[in-house]
Amino acid sequence: MGLFHKKKEEKSCCCGGSCTPEKMVEAEAAKTIAGVKVLGSGCAKCHALEDATRAALAELHMETTIDHVTDFSQIATYGVMTTPALVVDDKVVSYGKVLKKDEAKALIQKVRG
Repeated sequence: MGLFHKKKEEKSCCCGGSCTPEKMVEAEAAKTIAGVKVLGSGCAKCHALEDATRAALAELHMETTIDHVTDFSQIATYGVMTTPALVVDDKVVSYGKVLKKDEAKALIQKVRG
């Protein structure tokens, strides 16, 4: 017998235990869907980031569908505590600032090649 025992990994709630199991599953499912997402409450800064991202995607001739995630429990699954945030293909590429179109374009190109 070894001296170290590996603890079984437990799934914990993203918000300290106030989520229902159904909400946790829903949040994880939303997180695994590839695409472009803006995370935030729906404020002016979030909309500005969405507009810049939409323009960047149009210039890149990529699908311009952007999901806007406003549910804090889903946002927390990404580890984001400062919004607005931009997620490209399940990777958080920016948070806490409104990107300009060219900045968003560069980040999208970096993730998608």
